[in-house]
Amino acid sequence: MKKTLFAIITLLFFSTAMAVEKEIVLNTPSGDIHGMLMMPDSCDTQCPLVIIISGSGPTDMNGNTIGSELQNNSLKMLAEGLAANGIASIRYDKRGIGKSRAACIDEEELRFEHYIDDAAGWADMYADDARFSTIAIAGHSEGSLIGMVAAQKSKAVKAYISIAGCGRPAHEVLEEQLRKQPEQVQREAAAIHRELLEGRTVEDVPNYLASLYRKSVQPYLISWFRYNPAKEIAKLNVPVLILQGDKDIQVGVKEAETLRLARIFSSYQVIENMNHVHL
Repeated sequence: MKKTLFAIITLLFFSTAMAVEKEIVLNTPSGDIHGMLMMPDSCDTQCPLVIIISGSGPTDMNGNTIGSELQNNSLKMLAEGLAANGIASIRYDKRGIGKSRAACIDEEELRFEHYIDDAAGWADMYADDARFSTIAIAGHSEGSLIGMVAAQKSKAVKAYISIAGCGRPAHEVLEEQLRKQPEQVQREAAAIHRELLEGRTVEDVPNYLASLYRKSVQPYLISWFRYNPAKEIAKLNVPVLILQGDKDIQVGVKEAETLRLARIFSSYQVIENMNHVHL
């Protein structure tokens, strides 16, 4: 277990060790989720397995934004770094993204729990696979919250890793991001948040806030706002590692500190010169 947690820090020192990739599929009632299993050549008998969860938006299994010409391949490189140190990994396209496009759920029906169930489903799928000595979940950005709840849901998960994860509920983060907007926008967003936090949808949303709070996405926001990362990480009964880059302008070090304070008996590492996706 200790190896599973701390070996991920060696992503700082990627090597060119060989690994074998294989396409894998998780069958769900609402469609198939497609992923890649990367096995290190050094895994002769058993090795740890890490399930990597990508961040928010149209982010694919490699860490790239669908439709963008910029390809950072951050999660692919993470998988390669793990393989170089004898650790297997699964990374996957979220439902509705990339090869998992067919598993898309109508926006009105999508819930945060769908992503949680998918992550837990991968762990359960490989729970009894003799190739793996233990299973950990590593969630990046929004995937951090997905992962920490999935780690509670699946008994197969024996360790959890947060990478650039927020420590506060999503509505608080959104309100902070809107502080550069006019006061009227901030007030209206806060009023919408109050309704959503009570589980009520809002009929009249100003056009300039529709991209964030359109009626069809509100049920998803309600399901997302229910989760407080600081409370969820405190529920975990498995070893926890919190990783954060000191040059991350999307998720600051204070978020990692919040998670650390919520889960006192965790391992914590701030990585110098790492931003949200790269060293």
